[in-house]
Amino acid sequence: MIHGRAMVVPRAWSAVEFEEMLQSPGCVHSVHEPGFALGRVVLDEAELLTIAVDPDHQSKGIARLCLNGFHSNAREIGATRALLEVAATNAAARGLYLSAGYFEDGVRKAYYRAPDGLRIDAILMSKALNG
Repeated sequence: MIHGRAMVVPRAWSAVEFEEMLQSPGCVHSVHEPGFALGRVVLDEAELLTIAVDPDHQSKGIARLCLNGFHSNAREIGATRALLEVAATNAAARGLYLSAGYFEDGVRKAYYRAPDGLRIDAILMSKALNG
């Protein structure tokens, strides 16, 4: 499973968690093999919950395709703003989000737990989707 191979912090989701999310109202996803973005739209806000690309195919623009598809699909159902949180230690993802027009809005201190028990901050980010 791509998510299990790609995720360290936060932890990978279980198959049941994916099933539940995909069946929930407002679910939005974008798939560009071997990667995907998944989130939900509530009212006019789209929350990106997870994005993953198989480690053997990272740094090839797949995450950007998935992210752009997520934005487009979220706009189609009325989202005007996108939100996410990312581990402070995930420089590649933070770079992707900044280059896609996201701004850092805040920090959740010690939000994630790494496999070794270390606590890692979550960076809160957002961007406007109109236009």
